[in-house]
Amino acid sequence: QVQLVESGGGLVQAGGSLRLSCAASGIIFSIYNMGWYRQAPGKQRELVTIMTNDERTSYADSVKGRFTISRDNAKNTVILQMNSLKPEDTAVYYCNAQPILRPWVNYWGKGTLVTVSS
Repeated sequence: QVQLVESGGGLVQAGGSLRLSCAASGIIFSIYNMGWYRQAPGKQRELVTIMTNDERTSYADSVKGRFTISRDNAKNTVILQMNSLKPEDTAVYYCNAQPILRPWVNYWGKGTLVTVSS
């Protein structure tokens, strides 16, 4: 049974930082692409960043230079370091896991809320 559990969300002032973690279980972590998505109120879920199993990364233009994704295959964990947060970063952040051999499959966490006050 695949489980993705996010943590680290909360309330922060604009310009501040937060560090989100996603702990994965039930998968062979090293052969999964891992990503973070977010969904703001009234908007569609959007890709924030993704790290492939071989550690290539891609970021949404809106977070480039401010957010950093990393993974620890030994701990089955993916981290999203968010700096210089803006009110428009307010959203529920979801961890995503995608097996490299079955890219049509997606596993999701339940999400963690990030609120950035102005």
